[in-house]
Amino acid sequence: MSDTDATRIDVDDLRRTVAEVLDVDADDVTDDARFVEDLGGNSLLALEVLVVLEKKYGVTFTGEEAASLTSLPATRELLATKLGGRG
Repeated sequence: MSDTDATRIDVDDLRRTVAEVLDVDADDVTDDARFVEDLGGNSLLALEVLVVLEKKYGVTFTGEEAASLTSLPATRELLATKLGGRG
């Protein structure tokens, strides 16, 4: 996948969505911030992020894919893959 595919996802919207679920400021959801380790998320919040993203983008994540949703860039890339570059 190219960087172009991953950037087709509206990154600011994705950032706001993750921030809302994790109950943090969107500015805290940087490319370097890990959802659990850096932003104070936990397994329940990680599951909530997963469910919100599945509903919002109309995709389904496998358990292995869900475990990879640890940061904004990883999430953006996986969503772009799931959306087949439509993101």
